[in-house]
Amino acid sequence: MLNFKDHLIGSSAKNDILSGMVVAVALVPEAIAFSFIAHVSPIVGLYAAAILGLITAIIGGKPGMISGATGAVAIVLVGVSLTAKALLIEQGLTGAELSYGIIQYITLTAILAGIIQISIGALKMGKFIRLVPQPALHGFVNGLAVVIASSQLGFLKGADATMYGIVVGTMAIMYLLPKLTDAVPAGLVAIIGFTLVVYYGHIDTKLVGDLANLTEFKGMLPSFSVPTTLFSLDAIKLVLPYAVIIALVGIIESLLTLSVLDEISGKRGSANQECIAQGCGNITCGFFGAMPGCAMIGQSIINYTSGGWGRLSSITAAVGLMLLVATLTDILNIIPIAILVGIMFMVSIGTFEWSSFARITKMPKSDAFVLVTVTGITIVADLAIAVISGVIISALVFAWKHAKVYARTHIEDDGTKVYDFDGPLFFGSVTAFNEQFDIKNDPDNVILDFKDARVMDISGVEAIDAITKKYLEAGKTIKIRHLSHECKSIMSNAKQFCTFEEDDPNYKIVYDY
Repeated sequence: MLNFKDHLIGSSAKNDILSGMVVAVALVPEAIAFSFIAHVSPIVGLYAAAILGLITAIIGGKPGMISGATGAVAIVLVGVSLTAKALLIEQGLTGAELSYGIIQYITLTAILAGIIQISIGALKMGKFIRLVPQPALHGFVNGLAVVIASSQLGFLKGADATMYGIVVGTMAIMYLLPKLTDAVPAGLVAIIGFTLVVYYGHIDTKLVGDLANLTEFKGMLPSFSVPTTLFSLDAIKLVLPYAVIIALVGIIESLLTLSVLDEISGKRGSANQECIAQGCGNITCGFFGAMPGCAMIGQSIINYTSGGWGRLSSITAAVGLMLLVATLTDILNIIPIAILVGIMFMVSIGTFEWSSFARITKMPKSDAFVLVTVTGITIVADLAIAVISGVIISALVFAWKHAKVYARTHIEDDGTKVYDFDGPLFFGSVTAFNEQFDIKNDPDNVILDFKDARVMDISGVEAIDAITKKYLEAGKTIKIRHLSHECKSIMSNAKQFCTFEEDDPNYKIVYDY
C-alpha cells in the first residue's frame, strides 16, 4: 500500500522543494499578466495561483502538476468583466465600488465553473480525454509551445541589449547546467544569480515590480467571503454561459496537460480525480476573492524538468507564492523580467514535439492534417476550439475509413444464398451495405449472416429492417443470423425472421432513446 510519504514526495524532497521555489517565482509575472487580461487587480490572479495550485497539488490527479490563473480562462473572463462593468455602471457604481462589483461576478463565475467541473469528474466523464487522438495531442503541444514563446514577446517591448543578454544568459544556464549537475534546478540558479548581479551592479533593466508594485499587497492574505451575487438569479443567468465555457476550457487544458505529463513520467494520472480537484479549487477561489483557473502546462513542465515529480513540489510552489506575495514582495519586485522570459523560452523549446517533424512525413495524410490544423488553431484562435476541431476531424476520418461493410456470398446445397458480412454496420457504412444485394436475381431463400460483422448504431438496425422489407416485398424468404439480443429487440420488420444461435453476440447499440 502506498504510504503518505510516497504519495507526497517524488524522486526526493530536496528536488521537490527547490523545483517548487522556481515555479513559485515563475508564477508571479504570469498571474499578474493574466489578471490584467481579465481586467482585475494583480492580487486576484496571484490568489488564484496560490489557492487553486494548493488544492490541486493535494488532491489532483497528477503529482507535480501546477495550476493557477491561465490565459485561456482569463480571455473568457474578459466577457464577464465587461458585461458586469456595463451593468454596474448603469446602476451608478464607480471607482472602488465598481471594481468590487466586478470581482463579485468573477468569483460567482468561479464557483459555478467549479460545480460543473466536479459534476464532470463525479460522472466519470474525464475518460473522454482518451478520445483526443495522438496527432491532436501533438498539435496541441506544438501550438501551445508557440503560444508560450510568443506571449513572452510582450515583456520584451522596448528591451535593450542588457535585457536580451540576461534572456540569453538564462537560457544558456537552463541548457548547460543540467549537463553538469542536477543538484539544484537550473532555473533557481538563474533567478538568484542574475537578480544579485542586477541588484548589486545597479543595472537598469525591467523588473517584476515594473509590472505591478507588489509592495501594496504585502501582508495581505486571502480571506473568506461569500460573493454578494451568489443568491442572485439574474447574476447567475448572466455569468452561467461564461462559467460553462470556463469549466470546459479548464478541463480540456488540465487533462491535456495531464496527458503530456503522463508521457514524460511514464505513469498514468487520474482524469476524473483531476476534474474534481479543479472544481474544488475553483469553488474555493470563488469564496476567497480569486479568479478561476486551470492547469498550467508551462509551469508544470518547468516543475518536471526541474525535478519536481511529487506533490510536495506543487505544494511548495503554491505556498511559496503566497509567502512571497505576503512577506517578500520587496524581493519579488527586484527580480528581472528577462530571467523569467528566458526560462519560459526554454520551456517553449522543451514543450515543442520536435519529433513530430520526422513523424509527419511517415504518418497518414489525415493524421498529418490533424496535427497541423490543431497546431494552427491553437496559435491563432483558442485551445478548446483547436482540440475539439482535432477530435471532430479525426472522428470523421475514422468514420470515412471504416465506412465499408463487405459481403462474401455462397450457395448452399438446397439453393439458399448466404451473405456473410464483415465490417462495422453504422451510419457511415449503410450505403456500402445496401450495395451488396442483388434482390432481383437472388434465389427464393436468402440468409444474412452477421457473425463477422457488428451493428454499431440505430442506422445499421434500420438498414437491416429496410433490406428485409424489400426481400419480403419481392416474395422471398429471408433469415438473419448472429445478431445481438438488443438488435433483435428494436427491429420492426426483421425481428420475426431472426434465428437464435448459441453463439449469438452480446453488445449494445448506440441508440438515442
